[in-house]
Amino acid sequence: MSFGDPNNPYGQPQGQPQQPPQGQPGYGYPQQPPAGQPAYGYPQQAPQGVPPQQGYGYPPQQPGGTLQANNGYINVAGLGTVELATMGRRLGARLLDGVAYGILYAIFSAIGLAGLVGASESLKDCTNIQYTDPGYQQCITDATNAGVGIVAAFFGALALFALIALLYEWLMVSIFGATLGKMVLGVKVIKESTGQAPGLGAGFIRYIIPMVGSLFCGLGTLLVYLSPFFDNSGKLQGWHDRAGGTIVIKK
Repeated sequence: MSFGDPNNPYGQPQGQPQQPPQGQPGYGYPQQPPAGQPAYGYPQQAPQGVPPQQGYGYPPQQPGGTLQANNGYINVAGLGTVELATMGRRLGARLLDGVAYGILYAIFSAIGLAGLVGASESLKDCTNIQYTDPGYQQCITDATNAGVGIVAAFFGALALFALIALLYEWLMVSIFGATLGKMVLGVKVIKESTGQAPGLGAGFIRYIIPMVGSLFCGLGTLLVYLSPFFDNSGKLQGWHDRAGGTIVIKK
């Protein structure tokens, strides 16, 4: 009895690969999947017109402007998840800016009032002159002209103050997203759709709406600044924010 080659106990011919039986996959060779079924281990292509599924283990991406369970956080394009600024911070920033406005307004008003006082003193000096005196009429004319000029300067100073306030609020928010008061308290205004500073157009819309409200004895302005309390979207958007497409976040 011959045991043959110990390295070839089954007597298979050397140098010829074994062929698997017909209809069965060979050991060690890749298997072809049945027609219409994806190969195991390879990414599957979604059918045409059907959006692809998220990869296993990755959280789904949420579109910009999506609130995070209405808990004060919002997903913004380009920034990810950010925290909305509380109304306490926003009103505090408004008060700080109001103090700056008040100081500036007091300076301009003091200049105007000093001029008015000077004009009234000039008119008082004319009373010491007899009306029959040739210099009386000239004194009255000079005092009147001085008074008109001072009144015009007073209202001109107020107009200059209004212009400075406009440029300060409008340009600071439009370009940097924050006034000095907002910077101190960590508050920033951004465009909801982009996550960037509002820009000149949206910044102007956001500024002018409260100013139009000031025409109604200031009550309209107060309502605009308090309107985020009435926002049922959870984004704390005031009427001026909705018009400008902006939101206010914690920086």
